[in-house]
Formats: sequence, C-alpha cells, structure tokens
Amino acid sequence: MSKKSLFKLDRRSIRIRLVTAFIVTSVIPILLINIISYYNTSRLVQQNVERMTRANLEQTKVSLDVWLDSYEDILFQVYTDDYIVELVDKINAGEDLANNRKLLRKTLRGLFYTKDYVKSISVITESGELAFYDQLTASTTSTSWMDSIAMSQEELYAGISRDNATHIFPTGDKVVFGTNSCYLFHIGHRIIDYRNVKKQCGVVMVSIDEALLEEICSASTEKGLNFIIDEEGTVISCAHSEAVGESIYHEDADRREKEAAWRRLASGTGLLGNGELSIYSVHDEKTGWEIIRATNQEELVQGLHQQQKLLVSITLLSLLAILVIMVSQVTRMTGSIKGVVETMRKAGKGDLTVRVMPDDTRPTEIEIIAEEFNSAMEKLKQSVEKQKNAEIAALEAQINPHFIYNTLDTINWMAIDKDEYEISGMIATLAGILRYGISDSNGVVQIREEVDWLKQYVFLQQTKLKNAFECQINAQPELLGLPIHKLLLQPFVENAILHGFEGVERKYRLLVDMARDGDFVRIRIEDNGCGIPGEIAEEINEGIFRKTDDRNHIGMENAITRIRMYYGNQARVRVESQSGAGTTVEVRIPIS
Repeated sequence: MSKKSLFKLDRRSIRIRLVTAFIVTSVIPILLINIISYYNTSRLVQQNVERMTRANLEQTKVSLDVWLDSYEDILFQVYTDDYIVELVDKINAGEDLANNRKLLRKTLRGLFYTKDYVKSISVITESGELAFYDQLTASTTSTSWMDSIAMSQEELYAGISRDNATHIFPTGDKVVFGTNSCYLFHIGHRIIDYRNVKKQCGVVMVSIDEALLEEICSASTEKGLNFIIDEEGTVISCAHSEAVGESIYHEDADRREKEAAWRRLASGTGLLGNGELSIYSVHDEKTGWEIIRATNQEELVQGLHQQQKLLVSITLLSLLAILVIMVSQVTRMTGSIKGVVETMRKAGKGDLTVRVMPDDTRPTEIEIIAEEFNSAMEKLKQSVEKQKNAEIAALEAQINPHFIYNTLDTINWMAIDKDEYEISGMIATLAGILRYGISDSNGVVQIREEVDWLKQYVFLQQTKLKNAFECQINAQPELLGLPIHKLLLQPFVENAILHGFEGVERKYRLLVDMARDGDFVRIRIEDNGCGIPGEIAEEINEGIFRKTDDRNHIGMENAITRIRMYYGNQARVRVESQSGAGTTVEVRIPIS
C-alpha cells in the first residue's frame, strides 16, 4: 500500500484522531447554532426597530398635516371674510388709509388668539400696503418677520397671488425683539372676493412659531430625534439646534450627501450621545418637506454585544473541552516525535550522517516526515561534497587580477619597443576587457559603457579572425545614460561569432541594435550565419537547454538566467532562428 493510502486509512493518523475528537465533541454543530442564533436575533431586532421607527415617522407626518390644516382655517377666515375684502378694497382705492388700516388691524387681532403659536397675521394689499397684527412688536409699520425671510414684500405677493393654493414658506432667520425670540414659518393665501374671484385684492400671511413643529416632532422621540428639512435643504425645525433656517446641503444633493448632512445636524444637538446614528426619513407630500428621525442604537448594540459575549463564552467552554481531548491525544504522540526532533538537532549541529531509524509505533505522518528528512539529509550530503569540490577547483584556478594587468602591461611595452603596435593595441584592449569583466562583474553600468566594452570585445574577435566578419553596434543616444547590468549581451555576441561562421560561404555580418520601446530597452543581436534548427530555438525560449551537435548552449543559458535573475518576470528573451537562415536574439529589459 502506498504512503498516500496509509495517510488516508491508517487509524494512527493525526488527521483521523483530530477529526474524531472534533466529531465526538460536536464542535461544528455548536459553532453553527451559536452563529445562526446571533445573526438571526440581530436581524429580527433590527427589523423591529426599523418598523417602529417608520411607524413613528408616519405618525409625525399625519400630525403635521392635521396641525397645518387647522392653521389653514385661520387663513380661510381671513381670505373669505367679506368685511376684510371690503377694507382691503378701500385701502387699494386709497380711501382713508390710516383709519381703514386700523380697522383691518383690529379685525386681524380678533382672529389672532384662536390658535396657539400664531405670532403674526399680515395682509399685503394689491396697492402694496401692509396691515398686520404682530405679537412680538407693538409697531404698526414694521412686522417682526419680514426681515427674517429671503424674499421681499413684492416677491411674497407675486408668489402667493398667482393662484388659489395655500403657500408654505420655510423657517427663516431667528426673530429677536427684546427678550422675545423665536423662529417663524409662514402660510399664505390669496384674498378672494367671491363677487369677482379673478380680482386681485391682496394676500394674507399667518406666521407660526416653529415651536409648534418641535412639539409635533417631539411627541414620540424617545431615544431619538425628529427634525424637518425642506426640499431645498433648509432646516425647518430641529430641537436644540442653531441651524434652523440655514441650508445644510444644496438642492441637487444625492441621497448619500443628504444623509451625511442629516447625521451631522443630529449629532450637533448633543441629544443623542456619541454613538453611531441611524437615519430614517419620510416625505410629506402636502408640504414637500422631509421628516427625518435620527436614533442612537448604542443601547441596542450593547445588548447584542452582551448576547454575543454569552455565545462566545459558551463556545469557549466547548472549545476548552475539545482542547482537553486534543491535548490528551497529542501527548501520546510526543514520545514518537521526540526521537525525530533529537535527530534533527544533531543534524543542525553539523552531523550530516545522522538518520531517523524506522519505528512502526509512530503515527503515519511522523513516519513520512522521518523518511523525507532522511532523503533530504542524503541530498544535502551530496550537495556539500559537490560544493567542496567546486571550492577546491575555484581555489586552484584563482589568479590575482593585478598580476594579470601588470603582466599584460609589461608585454604591451615590450611590443611597443619592437614597434609591434597592432599587438600593443590588442594587448591594451584585452587588458581593458579583463578589467571591465573582472571588476564587479554583477555591477550596474551605463549603456554607453557596455556598448564601448562590446566594441572592444568585437575588435579583438575581428583581429583574431582576420576581419572575417563585419559588425555594427547601434544605440539610440537617449539610451546611453540608462543603467544596465554588466556583461549581459557578451554571451549572445560570442555565440553568434563562434558558432555562426560554420559552413557559411557568404560574407558574415553581425548587427547589435538598441532602441527604446515604451518603458523597455529592446536589444536585437542579429546575424546571417548558419542558424540553429527552429525546434531548438523554441526549446531555448521555453527554458530547455540540451546538448546538440557538441553544443550545450551553456553561455546562452547563463545569460538568460542572469537576465531573469536581475529583472524578474518583466524581462523577455526571444530567440528566432532557422538552419541556414541566421539567428536573431531579442532582449527586452525594463527601464528602471
């Protein structure tokens, strides 16, 4: 039976024992019941709170409409009263203005106390005269409310007299007279002469204390705050807020912006504490106003948290029972694990000969670990031996770079003494190539340095091969200052020179071209040599390097490996070739 089968079926398996312990203690049912119970309770409570809040808002809306209907009765008594119509006609005709205004004022005062919260009743005639009775001021020429709204007397008249509907004007600035102060909102209607209903006589305005709206909103505001906003974002009524009469958002604000403004307004009153506020709203079709309720559900959340804590406690007790069972099982296994651990410690101290001895009493998983450890130690031992051999070979091949430079310099001067300038040039070029290649071979240089080095390298190869090939190295000027790792391109150039000549009768040419391609430098090494089979080129592109015709492509493999090591997955190397048709290597590296 395979190890995989043992892992699945062996009753000594750690996995089987842990699963058995969990099943015995019924962990999954306990967790599921607790989680489902908590979320179900939370959902039901939240739905109940929301339903009650909606009912509260609907009740407030009904109360608002009923109260406004009752105040419209005062309007009705004024704009349909024949005596008032007669007085207004006389004022419009300019007859005894002072006396008729006095009589009109007296009539309005008789209606003033029929309703609480009425602060002023005003009549604006067609001729522009203003007659009123105002509770806040004893003046007969200036009302308390006219300066608190954003409309002139002429605009009010034009807006109200254009139809036979009741007009509602939102709360304006605070009205202050002496020790008396309040916010007012207004309802208005055109005065109608039923003998000629089309005749323009005047309009009547009833100014009502905003405290009426506060009373309507506070009728059922336990653990919450009701307030009213009109369709243009103006605060009509809000208890304990200085923002009454102000606009808190623009008319075109979306729902998210409106809710944010409502939440800020409610928080500013200080009535709901510091917890997270929930916002609900209902639209009143009669006035066009939005009635909003803000509630602080911190107490509700705390209650749910208490329930959650209880469920967590129960769950923890259950898990504790599971833990006890698990510990008892694991304790029985530790004996077999200790032997494996001790062997690993010896290996960690450098003894690579240690091995874990087989033991049929160990759990299956531990036995597999022991076998894998033994296999890994065997591979490590072989790797260390290879590394030692490589280090010895490296030490044997190590030569002081300065010795090489000094020796080449001596040979160079000897060649100059004998007028062998071609030999001197080659030696100087070779010294430069060696110095560039040996010094920090993995370093980063500018592209111009790499290009200069490649030209020196190609010069030596051309001299060696008696100019048997032509080579052209091009680089766009704007690339010359960009960074590149050293010696990335030499293996590709060397491969083209050393292997591309074989069996080629035509003039051999080599081209190295560097150009910018977006955020990459594109480098093409192109020759017209003998090429390589297309399938071998595709294998190289896939990362497969196998020896063919006494070639193992080790130089190209190392070059591609270095490029990917330096530039990661952003770099690309693509080889295109066919036998007898030359080879093109395209390298793309990111500009960093």
